[in-house]
Amino acid sequence: MTPRLTLINRDYTRLWFGQAVSSVGDAVFSTTLVLWVATVLGKGQSWAPVAVSGIVMASGIAVLVIGPLAGVFVDRWDKRATMLRTEVLRGGLVAVLTAVAFLPAGALPTGAWLTLIYVTVLLLHAAGQFFSPARFAVLADLVTGDADRARAAGIAQATGETAWIIGPPLAAPLLFTAGLQWALLFNGLSYAVSYVAIRSIGVRGPGTGPAGPGGAQKPTERQRGSLRREFIDGLRFFAGSRFLVALLLLAVIGQFGVGALGTLNVFFATDNLHADAHLYGYLGMAMGAGGIAGALLGGRAVQWLGARRTTWIGLLVSGVLLVAYSRQTGFLGGVALLFVFTVPLTLLNTAMSPLLLAAAPPDYRGRVMAVFYPVTRLASMFSAALSGWLAGSVLRDVGGSLGGLRFGPVDTVIAASGLIVLVSGVFAMAALPGADGAGKTAGGSGGDTAVPSGGRPPPPRLRHRPVQRPLAHRRTRSNE
Repeated sequence: MTPRLTLINRDYTRLWFGQAVSSVGDAVFSTTLVLWVATVLGKGQSWAPVAVSGIVMASGIAVLVIGPLAGVFVDRWDKRATMLRTEVLRGGLVAVLTAVAFLPAGALPTGAWLTLIYVTVLLLHAAGQFFSPARFAVLADLVTGDADRARAAGIAQATGETAWIIGPPLAAPLLFTAGLQWALLFNGLSYAVSYVAIRSIGVRGPGTGPAGPGGAQKPTERQRGSLRREFIDGLRFFAGSRFLVALLLLAVIGQFGVGALGTLNVFFATDNLHADAHLYGYLGMAMGAGGIAGALLGGRAVQWLGARRTTWIGLLVSGVLLVAYSRQTGFLGGVALLFVFTVPLTLLNTAMSPLLLAAAPPDYRGRVMAVFYPVTRLASMFSAALSGWLAGSVLRDVGGSLGGLRFGPVDTVIAASGLIVLVSGVFAMAALPGADGAGKTAGGSGGDTAVPSGGRPPPPRLRHRPVQRPLAHRRTRSNE
């Protein structure tokens, strides 16, 4: 018998393949739009950076405005059908933008081009807010057991990191040799691959709900309730689970801790590590490699240590390593420490997946993720803005030495970030006590909801990427 290559199981492998292709499409699409706006549409214009930032803002608005409500509808609808429909919608949106892109850049006013791009990115991300919770629920039925969930989370993170190593180098040649339209078409085709992959899987678990004719989900009494009542019901369920609240606090605190790297690492590289600006990309490569290594080790770490222990150990070790990184003065040492720092950070992101799944019963999975995604995204945005403001204004004149160690505004903020991660690890030790495994109460004590085990979604991960990548619609189909 010829052996078949599978990741966890056949259906998960098919879904993973579709998402892997679409992740590369995300990276190509995001990079292409930013390059085109910056180097073609806004070439030599003072407003070009602002125009590029509008792409990121459009994606953020979709997450913050649409995300909280999307979970209510996802909990009502058939999950697999929701994924298929959003892929059709997103593929259609990209197809429209691709068709318009065949026009010369001067055929439309600059404002019209920017409006078209912003609206497309906004709608793509809005559709992604329905896709991600639906995928969360489907994966909950495809993958069971803490170790396999952690493996799946690790595979997803490694795939996402790899996609962002492959995608951007593809985007530039496609844009500048073939043209904008062909780079966009690549992403449109990736939606088609994702659609075919989703169609090929069979979902028979509770995540899809009771099936009616044609695979549609039969309406239940809960589904006939008002949108407002179901939304509030979801918030009450979330707030009533001490375990879910603890996980969210860990994600937010950890995000504040590591978010400074995204804003300040380029300045740290040139000022503290004394590296030329063209070497900055190697820091991103080091973190990408560390992310892949940590993701591939995640399943084994959870199997050995348990999801809860892996989470708080990962936070403690990451915090210590981030403080150590802030004291580096050599480029090679900084690269090595960033690689090592990213490994435990990725391990804890992987470990949070089975914990989150165990705390989210099928009827609430969409709304649980609809709380996590916007809150952690908001924390990410606030962290980036706060760290830049502190280093550029409040702590601008900070400098000196203490105990023979020199310090300035940038390394001070990064060191403080490491201490915050360390504190969150101490908090996790107290907030995530007890044994791992499904079937435990969400909070580990009375008053919280006992929930069944499910599959694996990617958790709202602590963003560790120091490179300020343009995220036009990154992770709308992967690591969400």
